[in-house]
Amino acid sequence: MNIAAIYRREMRSYFSTPLAYVFIVIFLMLAGIFTFYLGGFFARAQADLEPFFTWHPWLYLFLAPALGMRLWAEERKTGTFELLMTLPVSMGDAVLGKFLAAWSMMAISLALTFPIWITVNVLGAPDNGVIVAGYLGSLLMSGAYLAVSACVSSATRNQVIAFVVSVVLCFIFLLLGFPLILDLFKPLLPGAVISFMSTMGFLQHFDSIVRGVVDIRDVLYFITFIGLWLYAGAWAVDHHRS
Repeated sequence: MNIAAIYRREMRSYFSTPLAYVFIVIFLMLAGIFTFYLGGFFARAQADLEPFFTWHPWLYLFLAPALGMRLWAEERKTGTFELLMTLPVSMGDAVLGKFLAAWSMMAISLALTFPIWITVNVLGAPDNGVIVAGYLGSLLMSGAYLAVSACVSSATRNQVIAFVVSVVLCFIFLLLGFPLILDLFKPLLPGAVISFMSTMGFLQHFDSIVRGVVDIRDVLYFITFIGLWLYAGAWAVDHHRS
C-alpha cells in the first residue's frame, strides 16, 4: 500500500510538469532516428526490428540517467527529502515506489513506439514472438540502467553529478562483456574473476533475449541486478537520513 502511495506521488509529479511529455517526445524521436536513419531500416529490406533494438543500449545510456538523476537528488535539493522521511513508509517502500514510477515512464515511452511495430507488419511478415521478446529485453535493460541511476542519485544532491556518474557506471556495465575490455584486465586479475566479469555485461544478456531466446538466466540477471542496486540505494538513503 505504501509503495502504491509513493508510486502515485511520483507519477503525479511527472505528469503535472512538462517532464513526462518532454521525455516521451525525446525518446520517440531518438528511437525513430536510430531505427530509420542510423539503423538503415528500409535499406536492409527485412521485416524485423533488429535496427530498432540494436540502438536501445545506447539510447538508455543517456536517457535512463537523465530520468533517474532526479529521483533522490531533487528531493534533497528542494528540501522535500526530510518531509518524505517523516511519512509512515519504510525505506524499501520509498525506494521501490520511486523506482517503479520511473520504470513506468520508460515502459510508457517504449509502448508508444508501437507504430514502428505496426510498420514492420504492414511491410512484411515478421516473427512477432521475437519482437515481443525484444520489447521484454529492452524493458528489463532499461530497469537495470534506472536502478544504477537511482542508486547514484540517492548518494548526492547534485543532479549533474548524479547524471555523469550514472552514465559512466552504466557505460562500464555496457562494455563489460567486450573482449577488448576483458583483455585489459587479464594481466591483473585471476581467470575466474575475468570469467565472472564476462557474464556481467548488459549486451550479452540483452542480445540473447532480442534474438528471441528468452533464457530464464538472462531474465534473472536483470532482476537480480536491479534488486542489488535498489538495495544499495536504500542503504544510501538511510545513511543520509541518519
